[in-house]
Amino acid sequence: MSAAQRREQLLDVTRRIVGEHGFHAVSIEAVARRAGISRPIVYGHFDDLAGLLEAMLDRESVRALSQLAGVLPRGALPDARAGLLAALRGYLEAVRADPVTWRLVLMPPEGAPELLRERITQGRAAIVAALAEVVGPGLDSPDAELTARTVSAIADEGARLLLTDPERFPVDRLVDHAAWLLRRI
Repeated sequence: MSAAQRREQLLDVTRRIVGEHGFHAVSIEAVARRAGISRPIVYGHFDDLAGLLEAMLDRESVRALSQLAGVLPRGALPDARAGLLAALRGYLEAVRADPVTWRLVLMPPEGAPELLRERITQGRAAIVAALAEVVGPGLDSPDAELTARTVSAIADEGARLLLTDPERFPVDRLVDHAAWLLRRI
């Protein structure tokens, strides 16, 4: 296994441990054991536990933001409502396809490092700014920032419902309800 592949394996193992048991369950020993290697190999890639966690959080933040970048509308759209609904569907599909990453972002477990909260705050600010460019002109919003924050909150709550109870809150139900709400704006 190449060094890059081993590093990714260790980040994947760390992500799984966090997803299954929370941040408190992550240790160099636990990661090494789960990866089937010795602790010195983990230390060969990461100086310490904080470095391992930071690398995992960096990777997951980039992963989540790149998934959103692929679905988030940009600028004024001919049909802002349709664009927002398509973006919501894309977001929910990303959440459904990668639940561990999105649980970290949308429902940080107890004991989550402050770094995760900082990354989430930065990501949300970027998303709200992008949405404001769409909803301001597209929905004729008198306050594009507040409308963007509202749209983002609806999307995030839908994603949390999908993560916690996908049978009761499937993607189609969430998108249909968002369409109903958008018709009233």
